[in-house]
Amino acid sequence: MRGTKKNELTTISYGADTVNIDGPPQDEKRSQKALIAEAQIGFADEKELGPRAALKAYPNAVLWSLAFAACVIMEGYDTALLGSFYAYPAFQIRFGRFVGVTPSTPSGYQLTAAWQAGMGQAGGVGSFFGAALNGYMVPRWGQRRVVIGSLIVLIIGIFFPFFASNLIVLTVGELICGFPWGILTTCATSYASEVLPTSLRVYLTSFTNMCFIIGQLIAAGILKGLSNHINPWAYRIPFAIQWVWPCFLIPLVYFAPESPWYLVRKGHLDDAEKSLRRFQNPKANINPTNTLAAIIHTDNFEKTHEVGTTYLDCFKGAELRRTEIACMVLTGQILCGINFAYNSSYFFENVGVGTSTTYSLNLGGTFLALFGCFVNWFALMPYIGRRTIYVWGMAVMTVILIVIGILNVWTHHKRIAMTQAVLTLAWTLIFQFSAGQLGWALPAEMGSTRLRQKTICIARNANGVVGIVAGVLQQYFMNPQAWNLKGYVGFVWGGTCFLMFLWAFFRLPETWNRSYQELDILFAKRIPARKFASTEVDLFEDQEIGLDFREAPADLG
Repeated sequence: MRGTKKNELTTISYGADTVNIDGPPQDEKRSQKALIAEAQIGFADEKELGPRAALKAYPNAVLWSLAFAACVIMEGYDTALLGSFYAYPAFQIRFGRFVGVTPSTPSGYQLTAAWQAGMGQAGGVGSFFGAALNGYMVPRWGQRRVVIGSLIVLIIGIFFPFFASNLIVLTVGELICGFPWGILTTCATSYASEVLPTSLRVYLTSFTNMCFIIGQLIAAGILKGLSNHINPWAYRIPFAIQWVWPCFLIPLVYFAPESPWYLVRKGHLDDAEKSLRRFQNPKANINPTNTLAAIIHTDNFEKTHEVGTTYLDCFKGAELRRTEIACMVLTGQILCGINFAYNSSYFFENVGVGTSTTYSLNLGGTFLALFGCFVNWFALMPYIGRRTIYVWGMAVMTVILIVIGILNVWTHHKRIAMTQAVLTLAWTLIFQFSAGQLGWALPAEMGSTRLRQKTICIARNANGVVGIVAGVLQQYFMNPQAWNLKGYVGFVWGGTCFLMFLWAFFRLPETWNRSYQELDILFAKRIPARKFASTEVDLFEDQEIGLDFREAPADLG
């Protein structure tokens, strides 16, 4: 039986048990029944919140998640920058070699495929080590301090490409910048997944992808404006703009609340409740004490099922399946052809589209990607399950890539080349409807809460390793001085995209509208992927799990 409004409760009565919930939770040892009762209310509150109600109840959580996600803009910006520089006249003249003026090389200069591959993947190598180390740093120091440290390292790293006098220095700079990028992307995703209720979780975790697009959009606009200049400032100015973000992000992140899940695992329950109060609207009918109890209950459930906290634990028991899914959905972004479509400027140039048209198409494609994100947010994800969107997105992208490959037979006709370019833009739109957004959202939902950070880091690194291999191959596929496949590369990525469609159809479970503990139970019971959506879950069946608030778990990192 409950008293007045949930956020005004001072006692809760359950039969013979009356438990005072005034003051900090660690002041007294709560009964097992009281904790479960509070957790039941917390889970029910979260289930009842639709997106609009959740937005009103957790406005500050949304704003702080947006602040963390904004750190990802820089990686999207630099990725688009470097990939587009390969077709950029000023950059080609400064760092390339003269190969003669042709329709594919209008400036007369061209970087070798080896340098394109090495420089283009240097950031991915740095990102791999950054993400791997992040799995140790965040459980030890928390999201805030790790993100601030990463932004400081990024400020230092930008000096290298800005002052680079040769390709070696430029590549080293990309390697250094990649290290904090690996940290910032995983932190942005995990932070949003931990501070938001279920109905908002997918929007803010997938916002990481939108931040990539925002960065790419900024880069495309700047490159379009400077594309006709051939002096060194045409590529130095775009590098220098990256210094803008850390200047306002560092103080913003400094004042952000820490994740309550991290604080619970560290045993700082009073701080966890204070953090929840900063995320939640005090006028909303939500009691942070109940939310905290739900977090503790979920953490205890995972401990009783022997969910550890090391990287090795991600590959044991039910966690192995969860890790596989997280890795595959994020790696699917690479295997469905992102290296081809997101280096579209270089592809457009190679099939004979002019420089000015190339960068106009590149800018238009980025706007189209942003439009696709909003369509997915408002027209697809509120009504269609994650699994359905991901699976059929892969199917449509497969068809588009195969058609691009077929059309390459007649690519010497200008209209056919433009058709291939338009199909590449269509691929971009479908990608943002599906794998682009959900590739970041699903890994944050797959791992158990105690292993979430490490699961995301492993998925990010799986994506990185496959991305490095794919990125190297892509440069050889497209470079006129190497394999020069042009549109035939659509057959390559169409084949890998089809394999991803098959995997997703048989292995990807539905996580739509499921709490973290519901997912824990479904994976623990080894429910088949195609039955996740229809299986009913009782969160408290045979689970008498309590916690001594004065003996909360110490550092589990």
